[in-house]
Amino acid sequence: MPTRATLPYQHYVNRVFWFLRVPQLLSTCVAFSLVADMGILRGDIGNWFMSFWCICFIVTLFIVIIELNDLQPCFPFYWYNFPVTFACYAALICLSASIICSVTYVQFLPYGPEWDRAVTATAFSCIASVLYAIEMAGMWNFYKLKEIPCYLHTVPSLLNVPETFVAGVIFAFLSNTSLYLHQPALVWCVAVYTICFISEAVTILLNLGKWEDRLPIPFSICQLVLTVFSVLLYISALVLWPLYQFYEELGGLPQRSSDVSCVDGLMCTWDQRLAVAVLTAINLLVYVAELGYWAHRVSIETEDQPGDS
Repeated sequence: MPTRATLPYQHYVNRVFWFLRVPQLLSTCVAFSLVADMGILRGDIGNWFMSFWCICFIVTLFIVIIELNDLQPCFPFYWYNFPVTFACYAALICLSASIICSVTYVQFLPYGPEWDRAVTATAFSCIASVLYAIEMAGMWNFYKLKEIPCYLHTVPSLLNVPETFVAGVIFAFLSNTSLYLHQPALVWCVAVYTICFISEAVTILLNLGKWEDRLPIPFSICQLVLTVFSVLLYISALVLWPLYQFYEELGGLPQRSSDVSCVDGLMCTWDQRLAVAVLTAINLLVYVAELGYWAHRVSIETEDQPGDS
């Protein structure tokens, strides 16, 4: 069993560094620089995903510095869980950025320098996504082969990761504050996304640090209560967001053609409203699946409890 002061894959650090980490740094840096050079044409969505590439670059550089200088024991959690979890998120982030860049910019920008930058940034983002996916898969299989307990090997992690990732994409679309500031019900929806995201982030940190047993109540019961709360919140958002965004009597726009910003083919305000509605429904389904898992887990623990006493 590895400890905070040991790494089960220390002899792979240099190999991973040269074959994965350096290309990851280069790919995210190039994608970030090209989109930054597009100026005002990148828009709010471009700014958000540019920040995503920047975060991937910074965190990857941070991991490189820590591992090459053997600073892992300085952290109060099991370090070996952190790089593989980050690689999972980075792969999803870069993949989503590639898709949205291709849909938003490559498809509609006129041929020219800006189009070339968008195409190149999309290509490097795809390369970064593949590199992060390779790192995640390699570490996943290595830990499983060596029977090393890893957070990503658990069912909750397979649900927590998409929940927080989808919420992050929702926040990217919500960078356009004109979507919700005019209506208190829509501000409530934004509060729902924020509350649920923070609770999931705290859960992930507790798992990475192996701090679940420090809670005053059993972790499974705590998770069940939080998941029920999140499901109820997301149900309210799934009702209110489409109602106030697409119902004409409440000030919404039922059709894309009624949005004056949808004239140049680029992703317009109406598209962003629809994207948030769809992502809300997707996240609600994931939360319902997590609710089923924790309900089953708590029921099993409750049945086993009398036998233990």
